Amino acid sequence: MPKPLRLAALLGGIIITAPAQAEDAELTALQQQLEQMQAQIDALEAATEPEANKDGIHVGGAVRFNAKYEEYNAASKRTDGAVEMDTFRLNLDGSIGGVILSAEYRHYDYMDVIHHAWVGYNFSDTLQAQVGINQVPFGIQPYASHGFFFSGNYYLGLEDDYDFGIKLIHDDGPLNLQAAFYFNDEMGAANRSNHRYSYDIVGVKKADGDFDSDPAEDNDAFGAHDNNVGNLRAAWTFGHDTAFSTEVGVSGQYGGVVDGAGSSVGKQYAYAAHLVGNYDRWKIQLQAAHYNYDMDNGWERMVVGAYAFYDEISSKASTYLGNVAYSLPVQFGPVSDLTFYNDYSYVTDKTGGLSDTWMNSTGVAITAGGLFSYVEVVNAKNQPFIGGSMGNPDDKHNTRYNINVGYYF
Repeated sequence: MPKPLRLAALLGGIIITAPAQAEDAELTALQQQLEQMQAQIDALEAATEPEANKDGIHVGGAVRFNAKYEEYNAASKRTDGAVEMDTFRLNLDGSIGGVILSAEYRHYDYMDVIHHAWVGYNFSDTLQAQVGINQVPFGIQPYASHGFFFSGNYYLGLEDDYDFGIKLIHDDGPLNLQAAFYFNDEMGAANRSNHRYSYDIVGVKKADGDFDSDPAEDNDAFGAHDNNVGNLRAAWTFGHDTAFSTEVGVSGQYGGVVDGAGSSVGKQYAYAAHLVGNYDRWKIQLQAAHYNYDMDNGWERMVVGAYAFYDEISSKASTYLGNVAYSLPVQFGPVSDLTFYNDYSYVTDKTGGLSDTWMNSTGVAITAGGLFSYVEVVNAKNQPFIGGSMGNPDDKHNTRYNINVGYYF
């Protein structure tokens, strides 16, 4: 009930019960009683106000550990694998005066990075703007995968990528539209560091040159960076807000490539079509994508960097993925859910004489209170962090057993 109506009802009830010949002192006492009752109502409303409407910044984060056994690694075989500290992270999320903040810092043994950092504003219940380092709207979101290693798209900069720019999100029922413009990647112009969370191009290579683990020391490589990239993503969900829904969507991006001096050295584009099916406990992800770095000098290999690691990718390729997952609610101590999954991704039609890449992850994600864990077996060929590289065609089939345990707060 609106405040004026509540006040009128309270006042009316008190006046009706008051004697017609009430003295001024009695009226003063009744007014004080009314003010006390209104103060109680205001306090109750403040206590029950939705958290989304309250000012304040929430501090959260996670601590993660990783156990691995790599069949392709002689040292891993000698030690029967290894258990390592994976990640310590801090998150800041909330709003003050209607202005939204979302940021995440991550510490690894080998680097410190900003995962994302943006400020935003809700113009309405359906329209939000974000400015800063935010997730690029491309393909299946937030992840085109269920496992710890994502899909092959991540290592090309086409999954869970973060860059610096402006993004608008229109989310109205079954329709989700996103448009963004990125001035450069999250590290800024001409930064060739591989100490970053998401994959970005940092250089170009001759098609016949041998790959160097550090392109900054490679005479055949020169700097190349994203510049003024525009993104559009549109998705429609059939069966919105039901247990059986199907999202279909398309994405596109187009922009420039500049060297360390800021001069144009090429252009880039990518596009994708995807489907995400949520059918009760089952989830299906399908996506086809294509990207192209059209370099002025005709070179066909790009150098990318992330996770303190440089790799080489073709300047043009097509990618396909098919993932399936099944969520099983359980009651086993603190364990509340087991999500079984199989993710498969394939990168083909590469330029520069590079061989195809494929990766298959089979595992289970375990939810237990604040703990979230992956237990998986990953088989791959020419896949980074699974004994291979997108740029070194060795055609070896490698297997990695991996357990990642994280406590989120």
